[in-house]
Amino acid sequence: MKTNEIRQKYLEFFQGKGHTIVPSDVLVPKWDKTVLFTPAGMNQFKDHFLGKVTLEYTRATTSQKCLRTGDIENVGRTAYHHTFFEMLGNFSFGDYFKREAIHWAWEFLTDKQWLAINPNQLTVSVYLDDDEAANIWHNEIGLSLDRIARLGEHDNFWPAGAPTDGPDGVCGPCSEIFFHPENGPECEIWNLVFTQFNRQGDPPNNLIPLPNKNIDTGMGLERIAATMQGASTNFHIDTLRPIVDAAAAVVGVKYDPLSENGRRLRRIADHVRACTMAIHENVYPGANKEEYVIRRLLRRAVLQGHEMGLREPFLFQIVPEVIAQMSQPYPELRSTADRVAQVIKNEESNFFGSLDDGLAKIESIFSAMQTAHETTVRGAEAAELYQTFGIPAELFAGIAEDRNLKFDWPGYQAAMDQHGVTSGKGSKGVMGDFGPIDDIKRELKSTEFLGYESTSATGLVRGLVQQVAETKGPETNWLQRRQSELAVQTPDAAAAEQFVVLDRTPFYAESGGQVGDSGFLVGPAGKFAVTDTQKNGDVFVHLGHVTEGVIRDGERVSAVVDEQRRDAIRRSHSATHVLHYALQQNLGEHAQQRGSKVVEDALRFDFSNLTAVSPAHLSAIEKLAIAKIEAGGAVAAEILPLEQAKQAGAMMLFGEKYPDPVRMISIGDFSKELCGGNHVKEIGDVLSFEIVSEESVSSGTRRIQAITGAKAIENQRRIIAAAIRITENLSVTLPEIPMAVAALAEQVKLLKKQLTLGKESSSVGNRPASVVARNSTEIAVEGSNYFAIREIMRTAAGRLNVPVLELADRVAAMQAETQALQKRLEQLNAAGEINVDEMIEKAEIVGDFKLIVAELPGIDPNQLKPLVDQIRKKINSVAVFFATSQGADKVLLVAGISRDLVERGLSAGDWIKEVAPIVGGGGGGKADLAQAGGKDPAKIGSALEAARTFLQGRKYLK
Repeated sequence: MKTNEIRQKYLEFFQGKGHTIVPSDVLVPKWDKTVLFTPAGMNQFKDHFLGKVTLEYTRATTSQKCLRTGDIENVGRTAYHHTFFEMLGNFSFGDYFKREAIHWAWEFLTDKQWLAINPNQLTVSVYLDDDEAANIWHNEIGLSLDRIARLGEHDNFWPAGAPTDGPDGVCGPCSEIFFHPENGPECEIWNLVFTQFNRQGDPPNNLIPLPNKNIDTGMGLERIAATMQGASTNFHIDTLRPIVDAAAAVVGVKYDPLSENGRRLRRIADHVRACTMAIHENVYPGANKEEYVIRRLLRRAVLQGHEMGLREPFLFQIVPEVIAQMSQPYPELRSTADRVAQVIKNEESNFFGSLDDGLAKIESIFSAMQTAHETTVRGAEAAELYQTFGIPAELFAGIAEDRNLKFDWPGYQAAMDQHGVTSGKGSKGVMGDFGPIDDIKRELKSTEFLGYESTSATGLVRGLVQQVAETKGPETNWLQRRQSELAVQTPDAAAAEQFVVLDRTPFYAESGGQVGDSGFLVGPAGKFAVTDTQKNGDVFVHLGHVTEGVIRDGERVSAVVDEQRRDAIRRSHSATHVLHYALQQNLGEHAQQRGSKVVEDALRFDFSNLTAVSPAHLSAIEKLAIAKIEAGGAVAAEILPLEQAKQAGAMMLFGEKYPDPVRMISIGDFSKELCGGNHVKEIGDVLSFEIVSEESVSSGTRRIQAITGAKAIENQRRIIAAAIRITENLSVTLPEIPMAVAALAEQVKLLKKQLTLGKESSSVGNRPASVVARNSTEIAVEGSNYFAIREIMRTAAGRLNVPVLELADRVAAMQAETQALQKRLEQLNAAGEINVDEMIEKAEIVGDFKLIVAELPGIDPNQLKPLVDQIRKKINSVAVFFATSQGADKVLLVAGISRDLVERGLSAGDWIKEVAPIVGGGGGGKADLAQAGGKDPAKIGSALEAARTFLQGRKYLK
């Protein structure tokens, strides 16, 4: 029986038993912060099991895409371990329980209409104390007692060991079904979990019966396929063996299941399949969280090929076979085949570029450990290896294990934390949040959202919570204590945030990239300022503080959204849809949204693209978006079945799971997207749109930041004003701004160079012929095209490496600097040229060395140290001390001593410290060169005399 046939039969069987077929959840469930990837079929039903949502059905069945890496070292070695796999499951939410679950499992496995497995080849296990399940298997199914094993809590309880070790929360015994082939070891093919308890505290008597008992079953599709096809390993079933064979063909070796290369090929097949499914859902290889896991899998697969002699990218060539095998149940894979292959190829290329160096570094680490008789790889070294060569720690640890060496995981994680990198291991979460918000969710189930139609409404207070500092462990409950009323807080409690839950609200809760609304809740005796609105499941939570009086549980309040802020958010959200359209029109359909943040008249939009967007493309994207906004068109929202939305051409984002029915937003005749956010009624209401920046977020992901509405209009006004200011200050026309700015920068550079050299440069102060004074009519910008002005300003700002809005200030500063430099140049010229040879000739002889002490009026301070160097290059055994004033209250002193005198005990630092206090200053430096400042130019003469006396007393050196 083929794998696809088994999947279909399973779903049809349970549909016939009254179950709703629910589509697979996405691989990365963004709503569940306890996991990085979907680990099991029950994951998407957590709130259903806990009674926190209104149930649309009480029986469900799925074939769930899953990804786990907990046993990654066993992949390829054992018959059944995978990273990506599909889990068949049937679920009951307070409906049927053990009897039905057991009977239906047996029927599906053994009935000739379904899998028709020989009943004599099946045995079961139950939890040690679960007499109910054991009796059903024995008395109703008819299994003899010797085919029913009773096992302890670490084998037949979920979570494993929960009664004794925890965690607290929903749990229950389970019953496993085993298949016994005629030749070979037994294989567990199905696990029936009976969630019937709420664990609270330590034993005994810590398992409290749940009011509603649930069923959660799981059967690995690949494992039951291997059973039905008589395969000794999952890798030889009809959907996996072709991928293994494809890997062998690409690598250029024969697949021998028992050889080390055979194990390597199985790992490659598994990892490429997992990465193909994840990258299809826009999970690209990267440095953090789920992206790190995909990078880790790809690089592990590359290493397998490297060990078989490959030195060029090869994994991407296996992608077509993966898609061929997986596209029957997931036809959408075909549309992203090229993108997935390119992402994998890029990651391979990057890793191959550093792999040999990284492996050589590993060998050197092992060699050093052997010399030092060490047996544990230092975590800091592994972190450095990842940062430098991209070698994942798990890969390094695996190589170390092959050498019988240990690995310092705590040290590695500490080192990675310093780099701000998350390893992607994730936390293992189970059902069982028990904070006050969960109590509210169990009572309220969901908040009725009224915000599409109105920005004000009345609602009943159904929960009041005040956040307190105490927390219990790492749980993510940010609501800690439920109260009957909230009042204005005393100053010492001002930091404690308050939360209000209503039965109905016009406030939009943050989701889909759109930030939550703010505003006010006004009750009979108080007022609550809402600063943010968040969603917990289907319940909306208003965050903020009571500003007047008191808000009480159970009273009716008026909820009023800040409409001006909502309008600004609407503009940005509608603009993201227009931008998405423009991106796909200019870059291709692969440029899909990978995240967004929509705030007041500003947006951040992440999208898939393997390279930076060229300036020409970025300009075209912006122009198309503006054209669509200026052309106008209605923005309409429609609720319709998911399949109908697909047929209408609605954009479906890979990696997103949509409800059915869905809400479709249409803009004019060019954009259709599934979206739950707030939008303008007419696209022209966006008013204005401007792209601010385009940058990289991670490998294969780019980010555009843009502004709309009032912010865009204000930005345009400021840029035009800055352009006018620059044209007036530099007396140039608009097109001449970049050249004039560059000329000004060059002028500053040449002036500084001239002052450093101590001589005038003929090129200083001469401006290009085209940059000359213009009359007022020539510099006017009224009526000019804004985007042309912006491009001129961006070009000029780029030459100075400053933001556009800082350009005018920078130009003004450079003009002031030019004037100051020219003044100093004039002072230098007035002081006359300094003759080094004349100084040396007039030097005082002190013992066997020369002493030069002089005031140099009007000299550029930057010339003092170079002047000292010139003297030391011309003669040996010399000590130099210079002083100059800068204005009425500033003195600069510089002392320099030749190397031979330093070796004989003289120190410029000591010298300058002795003299500097005389001019009201201080300083220091090295033995051969030191500098000090002061505030009293009138004392320069006394300072120079002190400098002379200090050295004259040292005429006899060691």
